[in-house]
Parts: sequence; structure tokens; C-alpha cells
Amino acid sequence: MPTRILPAVGDADAVRSLITLLSQLPDAEPVAPVTDSTQLIDTLARLAAESVDELPEVVVVHERIGPVPALELIREVALRFPAAGVILVTSDASPGLFQAAMDYGARGLVALPLGYEELASRVQAVAQWSAGVRRHLGSGGDVFTGAGGTVVTVSGAKGGVGTTLTAIQLALAAQASGRTTALVDMDLQTGDVAAYLDVQFRRSVVDLAAVGDISPRVLADAVFRHDTGLALLLAPGEGERGEDVTDRATRQIVSALRSRYEVVVIDCGAQLGGAGAAAVEMADTALLVTTPDVVAVRGAKRAVRMWDRLQIRKAEETTVVVNRHTRSTEIQPPLIRKITGTAVAATAIPAHFKELQAVVDAGRVHELENKSTVKQALWGLAGELGLVKAAEGARKGGRPRGDRGSVSFRRRRDGGG
Repeated sequence: MPTRILPAVGDADAVRSLITLLSQLPDAEPVAPVTDSTQLIDTLARLAAESVDELPEVVVVHERIGPVPALELIREVALRFPAAGVILVTSDASPGLFQAAMDYGARGLVALPLGYEELASRVQAVAQWSAGVRRHLGSGGDVFTGAGGTVVTVSGAKGGVGTTLTAIQLALAAQASGRTTALVDMDLQTGDVAAYLDVQFRRSVVDLAAVGDISPRVLADAVFRHDTGLALLLAPGEGERGEDVTDRATRQIVSALRSRYEVVVIDCGAQLGGAGAAAVEMADTALLVTTPDVVAVRGAKRAVRMWDRLQIRKAEETTVVVNRHTRSTEIQPPLIRKITGTAVAATAIPAHFKELQAVVDAGRVHELENKSTVKQALWGLAGELGLVKAAEGARKGGRPRGDRGSVSFRRRRDGGG
């Protein structure tokens, strides 16, 4: 059986050189190359969704792949698609880099300029390793190989616009619909998820920051299982400890969560640090919450421009959520869309703080009544974003039954307005 090899190379000249050599290898079947990290993960996810046997046996990652750095990309591939062996192609063949590549999950390293003998040897060894892993998976090994869960980040245009409440209700809606859901408080210095959900906790996201390999057991020890069924990964009680959560640690944590939960909602707060930037960059959907006032909308525009300058996320890949919306305000969603250059969610959250005051003051926002128009809107937003699982009645074309606070059944995966 031929060995399928997927090259991940951003440079056109390097692609041609690599494909030429790969085509000369015995029993090798190079497939169409991918040019960036996002395309690689999407391609592997699509293939894994069909069957583990559809994955290529070998993935060749060039050192200049982007936007995610090569080693971080290798870690994500190794965590999410362990049946595919990864080879790093690099100009630095030092023992230090070799050890780092192995630590991140690579199965081999090939030095530039490429040589036929070395490449052939590495591909053959990795292909044999991949075949062994697939035999193990076929015998019922409990290893995650799927496309991974949906990651949604919720950021604020400024403080006090309702970021945490939005994140919590989106997570509750997903969990209530039958999807396994994790809620992460990545507002590392001032996170309030624990306070809003009346949680006393010992472990936090910081406990995972120094872990080299986050196994399912390690992850389970760090999360707090809430009465609602949500898996909570909370911000540290001492804000200064948030500095221990680097962008690299964040990528590893998000990848581990994605591999174990169908939906991962991350509250990033209003201040952008390395951890929050990494989360936003990795997200399937990035939400930016604003209120319809001049100061907040300016903050949203400023955040969108900063994300673009830092190459974290493009404006057209960001969705603005309008909170505390009233029909009488001069600033309406179409104007916000024009000012920010982003998509704007079709669901606007109404301004009814009186509905929220009692549960917010009690720290039990998960007990917000179903008749609340704020809850209805936020759960409707979850449906718009495709975070909820439709009930049988909805799939059969019938009208879903139950109160108006139940999950909305509109499903849209693009996150757009």
C-alpha cells in the first residue's frame, strides 16, 4: 500500500523541491500540499471526520510554515491526529532542536538542504510507526482522532460590556442542548466566572501552564465540574499568577480541551495578553462584545485593528455581538458593522439589567429564569453560532416545544451576522 504524504510548506520554491523528492520515493504518494497551519489542521480534521484510515500516514512540516509556529503546529497535530506521523524539515539540525521537536510530538527531523537518502529513511520509519498506531486504534485504543470540538472566544470591547455573562450563557446553552462543554476563564487577572457561578475552587488554568503533556487525567484534575454539567477551567485566585500562562501554554491547553469537549467557550476579558491572543488566534469563532455607545464602539474598532496589526485575526473573521441593545439608541448594529468592518451577529442582546440583577448579585447567573429576554437572546445567539444540538422535533421539521428560554435551533457555522 502506498504511503500518503501531506506536505505543509508555505514557500513555493520549497514546495516544488519537496514534491520532486517525495515523488521519487518508493511507494510514496504525495498529496496536494497545504500552505499554512490553518489549512493543514482543516484538511486533517476533514479527513479524520470520515475515518482515521483517510489520514495521511506522514505529514511533512516545513520550518517556515505559518501563522502558527512549526513546533506549536506539530504539537497540535500530534494531540489531535496521533495516527499521522509528523516530520519537521529544518535548516537547524542541532541536538537541541531535535530534542525540542521530539518533545512537541514530531516523529522525525530532516535537515535542509534536502537529501534523498535521509528523506527516504525518515519517511519509511514514520510510515511504519503510523501503521502501528492505526493497528492499535483499530483494536479499540482510547485515543482521540476526530476533528475536535468548536472553540469560541468571547472578548470585550472594554470592561463592563457583558463579556463574562455572554460567555457563561453561551456555554450553558451548548451544555443544555446535550453537547459536552468546557468554559474557560482566560481573563487571568480579573476573571469573574467563578464568582458568577458561585464556585469555590482550588485548581486553575495556571496548574496546566507548566505541564509538558496534558493527558486526559491531568486535564480532568484541573477542571471543576459544575452542577450544570459545565467543565470549568478557572482563572487563578491570585491575579499575578496569570503571568505564568504563556501563549505556548495556552495553545497546548486549548488543544487539549478541544480534543475532549464538543464546545469550548473561552472568556478572554477586555485586556489582550499573550494567552488571550493565542486563544483568539486558535478559535473557530471569535466574538467581540460591545454596547451601542460611542466609547464601547470605539473600543471595538481599536481592538479589531490591533488584532489585525498583530496578525491575530482579520476583521472579517471577527463577529461583534451587540449587548444592551435598544431600538431607541442612535448607534444600531448596521452602523457598528460599518465602523468596525466586522460581521455583526444577527441576535442583539436587549438591555434588561433588572432581569439580571438578582442572579448577578447572588453569584448564580446559571439560575437566570427561562422567561428572561436576555437569556432568550443569548441562547438564541448560541443557536445562531451553531453551538447547540437541535432536538428531534427540530430535525424532523416540527416546531420545538417548551418555553421560550430553551435553546434556539438556528444553526450557522460561519459566525457571521
